[in-house]
Amino acid sequence: MPQHTPSSPRTDPTVIGAAGWPSELVEAVRASVEAAAHAARPWVGRGDKNAADQAAVSAMRAVLMTAPFTGTVVIGEGEKDQAPMLANGERLGSGLGPECDIAVDPLDGTTLAALGLPGAVCVIALAPRGTMFDPAGVFYMDKLISAAVGRGVLDLSAPATQNLRALAAARGVPESALTVSVLDKPRHVELIRELEFAGARVIRAREGDVSPAIVAATPGGEIDLVMGIGGTPEGVIAACAVRALGGVMLGRLAPQSDAEERGARATGLDLTRIFTATDLVSSARVLFASAPVT
Repeated sequence: MPQHTPSSPRTDPTVIGAAGWPSELVEAVRASVEAAAHAARPWVGRGDKNAADQAAVSAMRAVLMTAPFTGTVVIGEGEKDQAPMLANGERLGSGLGPECDIAVDPLDGTTLAALGLPGAVCVIALAPRGTMFDPAGVFYMDKLISAAVGRGVLDLSAPATQNLRALAAARGVPESALTVSVLDKPRHVELIRELEFAGARVIRAREGDVSPAIVAATPGGEIDLVMGIGGTPEGVIAACAVRALGGVMLGRLAPQSDAEERGARATGLDLTRIFTATDLVSSARVLFASAPVT
């Protein structure tokens, strides 16, 4: 294991939605992302994303095992790429305190951390037990995310240009004034071309779904809109933050293989349904925390 941590800005964890939760649990959740970030930082820039992820997972689990709640992991990260993970169905907590669903990604942006690039973050969200959507093995979701100004304006079934035009009109600005975050993946080549042709500023995110979603859902954030297909686990985590921030999120499951699509249909999932943030986490009582790694 590395014996030193690369120099990088230290930023305190962000906690959203703490009102109404026991203060001891809020502190434990905050401490879990802080511990995960601290454990992952020595691996930044060392080219080993699984080692960074494992360090974050172990540190976060150690804190959560004694946290004052009864938690069940509904959304765990790692299954789709066999990375270290807090597994779906895993039970965490001391057994005292509220019963909660947990959505967690101990290190969102593992490749970013491995390469020493900005944007890696440790995230977790809690909601009352039984209120988080379980995607049942569908690992990808098409998403639209914005601040509250996009409510009743965005339409996931509409072309990207139409959504850009509608959000610009709602904001009272030209399309060229909007900034859109899109994952820089081959599946998004045409989407990026369409957005750029319309005049929008496009931020191509190498990976990491959650951080752009938080910025987009925050009024006055540097990102106005998140578009495109990203992870479903990250989508549910993002929905928790979006609900706590009062933003807007629309999502539709988007299997990326025939096997994934067959599995989704076998479990009865409707691949045409458009989910709102409320569908993805039905409780407005959401506790979200994040801590930056890079």
